[in-house]
Amino acid sequence: MEIVFAASASREFERLPRDLQILFLSHFEKIQSLQPRRHLKYGIPFHVEKVTREARIIYEIREETLYILHCFEDHKDYEHWYNSYR
Repeated sequence: MEIVFAASASREFERLPRDLQILFLSHFEKIQSLQPRRHLKYGIPFHVEKVTREARIIYEIREETLYILHCFEDHKDYEHWYNSYR
């Protein structure tokens, strides 16, 4: 499965500390090997993967391609993005 980063996700990923980047990379591999698990509510057509207690990956899978939409380092940024859909 190919991984494609959205422009915002690429910038967010580059700003992460190196140790957190390694965790995110391992979760990208995990997502590739498993079926999507947690789908977001409120009609948001994406999935979320919890990386750490606060870090999240927002992604979508279409036609054997994994699209990484956001890489949130803390829960506050994730909640702000999530609440914008309510």
